[in-house]
Amino acid sequence: MGDSENTYRIPGGSSQVPWKTESGATESAEGSTPTLAGEYLIKRLIASGGHGSVYEAEHRILGRRAAVKVLHAHLADQGEMLQRFVREARIVNQIRHPNVVDIYDFGMLADGSPYYVMELLEGRTLSQLVQERGRMSAERALAYLEPVCGALDAAHRAGIVHRDLKASNVMVVEDGEKPRLKLLDFGIAKIIQPDPEQAGLTLAGQRLGTAYAMAPEQLRGGPIHPATDVYALGVLLFQLLTGRYPFHTKDRMELERMHMEAPPPRPSASAPVSLAVDAVVLRCMEKEAERRFPNTPAFLAALREAVAAPSTVQPAGRTCQALALHAEVVVAEGPQDDELVHAALAEVLDCLEQELRTTGFVLALQAGTALLGVRLLEGDGPLPPEQARHLYEDLKELRRDTESLAKEVGAHVHLCLHVGPVEVRGEGQDFEVLGGAVTDLGSWVLRAPGGFHLTASAARLLGLAGPG
Repeated sequence: MGDSENTYRIPGGSSQVPWKTESGATESAEGSTPTLAGEYLIKRLIASGGHGSVYEAEHRILGRRAAVKVLHAHLADQGEMLQRFVREARIVNQIRHPNVVDIYDFGMLADGSPYYVMELLEGRTLSQLVQERGRMSAERALAYLEPVCGALDAAHRAGIVHRDLKASNVMVVEDGEKPRLKLLDFGIAKIIQPDPEQAGLTLAGQRLGTAYAMAPEQLRGGPIHPATDVYALGVLLFQLLTGRYPFHTKDRMELERMHMEAPPPRPSASAPVSLAVDAVVLRCMEKEAERRFPNTPAFLAALREAVAAPSTVQPAGRTCQALALHAEVVVAEGPQDDELVHAALAEVLDCLEQELRTTGFVLALQAGTALLGVRLLEGDGPLPPEQARHLYEDLKELRRDTESLAKEVGAHVHLCLHVGPVEVRGEGQDFEVLGGAVTDLGSWVLRAPGGFHLTASAARLLGLAGPG
């Protein structure tokens, strides 16, 4: 179910439950005719979305309050939706952990809508807490993440990857020094070793998750494993520490590209966070799964150690004008000898990296067959003519040298030069790129027919007439 349905809690106010009787008339659960889900009397609507609704209910004999999650009747005829709904109930029931919502019962309503009954939670989501309070200390973030990690570890040991970990899927039932939390919504969870007799519900290459917290392998439709949840833990930790997401844009395609290619920012760039906690976040958000923490206990141990370490707060970054060079090797389509192509690409990329450093650029990003080099500028005006000419000639020579290597396998090298603000930390050539406009590659990178494009800002820096 979608975000609007990720709460099994009681919000403020009340609402009646619109329900259709067998005759088709709309009737309220608070009306004269009671509506039952098994032995549970439906009381009122809590949340509703495109796939179903969640209701507050009460056991008609025991008086126990509960939440009833119902799949819309018109979706019950769709095999995959029904299987996914049933599968979520089984998965949650299989984990059995105090920090995972309990499921009491499962059944079908008279109109054919499937439902399951779960514990009713009163509280607020972590997302709501962050919106209300803003960023929090590393110690407080650890207190919230400890029970979350317990739930995830139990799921992983049961062969289940949550695949949609985010602040809105974590309910804070009791807040305090040691908060009590519940991990919600296993609707798109992945069974690592499914029953061979049970048909899979995820097609090859299908991408499931929430864009601002999805690991690169999710976005690529690749294999899902516990390290996928570890990436989401890094996103969640960043959000708790800073009050915002590590990557944020309204353009979904750009957001996905940033998760797959852009270097993750350090929390210390926007909050008083230590180097040790920075390192935990950055390891969680490694692009390659094998470079992350191998499991949630390892993540939790590292975070505890980082929080307990003497606090050495990393100084905030500074914004500078910079010259940015995006270099990309594009391979021609068609039948190729994979081993030959990979060997040639490795040689071209190594040459590009070496030439970038020789020309005074610091490597800020390497993703796939693309590199981003950044060179800080001392002022805002054009470079002295002689310096501009040397730089331009050096870059043209860089392309000629690497293009000759790339042509051996029918590939081409495309360079794009740009000037813009960048957020960095460090002095001289020993600086680190934290973010800034030049890392937003989608806003300025173009491929020119000749393989070398200058944006308008780069052309002005070099004293040329215009982009080209």
